[in-house]
Amino acid sequence: MDAFIGTVREGLSATLLVLGEPGIGKTRLLSYAGDCAADLLTARLAGTESEIQLGYAGLHRLLHPFADRAGRLPEPQRVALGIAFGLLAGPPPDMFLVGLATLTLLADVAAETPLICLIDDAQWLDRETLAVLAFVGRRLHADGIGLLFAIRDEPGAAVTLRNFPVLAVAGLDPAGAHRLLESTVPGRMDSAVVGRIVAETQGNPLALVEVASELSDEQLAGAALLPDRLPIGRRLEAHFAGQVQAMPADTQLLLLLAAAAPADCPALLWQAADRLNLAPAALDIAVSEGVLLPGHGCSFRHPLIRSAIQSAAHPTDLRAVHAALAAVTDRVNHPDRRAWHLAEATVGLDDLVAAELESASERARRRGGYAAQAAFLSRAADLTSDPQDRARRLLTSARPYLVIGDASSAAEQLDRAAPGLELPAMRAAAQRTRATIEWFTGAGPAGVPAALLDALATFGPLEERTTRDMLWEALTAGILARQYTVGVTLLDIASSALKAPLQDPSGATIADLLLDAFATRIADGFARAVPLLRAAIAAMRTGRLADEGEPVGVVGCWVAHDLWDDQGLEDIVTRIGTADRGRGALHAVNVALQNAAAWKTWAGRFSEAESCHAEAAEIAATIGLLPEGPEKRIELLAWQGRESETRKAADFIYRVWAGQRGFAVMANNARYSVMILELGLGRYGEALACAAPLFDEDAPGQGNLLLPNLVEAAVRGGDRNLAEAALARLAERAATSGTAWALGLLARSAALLTDDDRADALYRESLDHLARTAVRTESARAHLLYGEWLRRRKRRADARVQLRLAHEMFTGMGAAAFAERTRLELAATGEQPRKRTETTSLDLTPQETRVAALAAGGATNTEISSRLFISSSTVEYHLNKTFRKLGITSRRQLATVMKAGG
Repeated sequence: MDAFIGTVREGLSATLLVLGEPGIGKTRLLSYAGDCAADLLTARLAGTESEIQLGYAGLHRLLHPFADRAGRLPEPQRVALGIAFGLLAGPPPDMFLVGLATLTLLADVAAETPLICLIDDAQWLDRETLAVLAFVGRRLHADGIGLLFAIRDEPGAAVTLRNFPVLAVAGLDPAGAHRLLESTVPGRMDSAVVGRIVAETQGNPLALVEVASELSDEQLAGAALLPDRLPIGRRLEAHFAGQVQAMPADTQLLLLLAAAAPADCPALLWQAADRLNLAPAALDIAVSEGVLLPGHGCSFRHPLIRSAIQSAAHPTDLRAVHAALAAVTDRVNHPDRRAWHLAEATVGLDDLVAAELESASERARRRGGYAAQAAFLSRAADLTSDPQDRARRLLTSARPYLVIGDASSAAEQLDRAAPGLELPAMRAAAQRTRATIEWFTGAGPAGVPAALLDALATFGPLEERTTRDMLWEALTAGILARQYTVGVTLLDIASSALKAPLQDPSGATIADLLLDAFATRIADGFARAVPLLRAAIAAMRTGRLADEGEPVGVVGCWVAHDLWDDQGLEDIVTRIGTADRGRGALHAVNVALQNAAAWKTWAGRFSEAESCHAEAAEIAATIGLLPEGPEKRIELLAWQGRESETRKAADFIYRVWAGQRGFAVMANNARYSVMILELGLGRYGEALACAAPLFDEDAPGQGNLLLPNLVEAAVRGGDRNLAEAALARLAERAATSGTAWALGLLARSAALLTDDDRADALYRESLDHLARTAVRTESARAHLLYGEWLRRRKRRADARVQLRLAHEMFTGMGAAAFAERTRLELAATGEQPRKRTETTSLDLTPQETRVAALAAGGATNTEISSRLFISSSTVEYHLNKTFRKLGITSRRQLATVMKAGG
């Protein structure tokens, strides 16, 4: 604990999780930290059971003392935090943008004096608050902020905070336990009695003290028998409850009211007490008996007492307390808290209270509090008299449960709703949600299309927007699963989509355009789909991507792949990344970075692709995803010629992503990547074996990229018939597409199948086209293939020119296998390639590299912090370290140094 405080005092950051059972001393350790950090700023927050269903309630209490600083936040962050707290109106903010706002606000506070946040009973914080604080903890670095959590050692309690440093607090050893008892028990204690107390409490300090206080002097001295069962563990809660139940009735009821009331509003407690005719003096005995702390209003000596009181309360008393709290809670400023108290005060059915809960759920949704939305709707359903209204509320609650990742609760809500789902639209919605649940629970996308098409066929016709959304989900799942799809084919899905066109095309979303484009591509062929594919790309280059779902970005990139539209692809990747970062959608940013890495790989910017993959992995850790292996980087690994890593990644994809999860798109990408590796190594037969099965597959977004590689593999691998078939498809589609990328690949591929001097003109045509694109990998390969052809025509001088260019390009980008293949060709012409001058390593960490690159491009610290989801002080920390490493003193020198460093 001293080291933790020292780190923060030095201006760095630290996160620590104090883990232990109730009564083990977690709260006392937090108090110790607060005492030792008296020279620092301290913010305190304690989770309470009464607020666990109120989204962002805990975060609001933590940040309330600093609310005057919210105006300094960048606009998107200020708005997101305001909406989360119900202070502003707007679309639901992404939770991670709220997290970035929290980080920025706390960093602003800590910039003046280091700050320690003491967060007790974290297991009782609402889901959104805990997730935001976990995000902040993973982004801290050089901010002078310490997050100290105390949380119970119970199953599932610390899942959100996994991977943080843990201080596991165990019980006292016998000597320490003995000293504690000696300090609290005035009389003599028998050593055997002490031994039994220590053994049965396992050294739990609270249990030690409470057990000793319950025993008589004779029992402690060994002069009287001990009871068979000492009050420990769950019996300790019973002990606290019993202690309270021995008090006067008014005291018990007032303590119950204090346990149920919000901890941050003492006035509310006394207003409710007045309604119940309870006098404040009724608490005097609770203070004298040690249930409440003296001089602290209604602060319980231990959080377990609050829990014990509520658990042991008679239902009638509990309802009376909540009714009183509901009556005095402001319906304008705190309508959600009031609705929850009303619900807790209700027995049986009450449609008016249910309606208030549903209104509260909608407010929670608008704030992005999806856990609260689900809880309010579920409770509203419990109070609803009409079976269809009850089913509707249960059905609606399933979706927010899915958003927060609780698929089991979502499925339970659907089961509860089933008897009342009489309307076809509701039954279709339930089946749609069940399909999503199957996907979430590990079954993968294979069963989703059949479930959705079955719902449309069984319960349709449905409202047009619902029908189109379900077809869009079916198509995207079908493309992901392809041959693993169960019950229907991709053609079935496409045909269904084409039978449900928009009645008013002027209202088409980007998803609508993509649905029509790919459905046409699958059902009617590439040529007829090209105008639709182009329209979809145009919309993605100009439309509001922030309004579309995450799959739009992925499918949009596939459209650009299909058209060989390099400029469209770069624009889409850039716009998606900007939109996702702007709304703080880190799940989507993670996917966007994977797409950006693929594009930068094709563009020969391998170091930038590596940076994208590194940032994606960092974000995955930040949002609590399990660490991934190299499977997402397989294409880059293949281009880099890293054979063993590529094959290992491919094996994992075949076994897990394809075999277990049914993602054909991943398996196809693995085969494509291994094919690139084999071509770089000059193993054409092996490359052909990888590529040939993909030709018949002709997967949207992947099939066209395969064609020029298949032509090369088949020509060099001795299967001319397959090469000609691939060239024929390429010729038809490249001519229809008409992009420089497509026409360059067509000319290069045609040259491979040309046996006479016409090949020379085709290679030159290919180079002219590809020079007008950003796809440097394909340009380099065109130089290589042209040089190989020239050497075989005995034109060694001309061959050297092309091969030198190819070698420089491959070595420059880091394509080791292709560079070696080129070197061998150059050697065959009689020339030994000059050794490329090694670029001086900058010796920067991945994060330092990203910060330096953005700063070199002119971005301010605030802009960099928003882009990388870190604080401005952390940006400054990384820049200072970078300056020292590079031996520079200003940003003006960064651009030159970064460019020289490659």
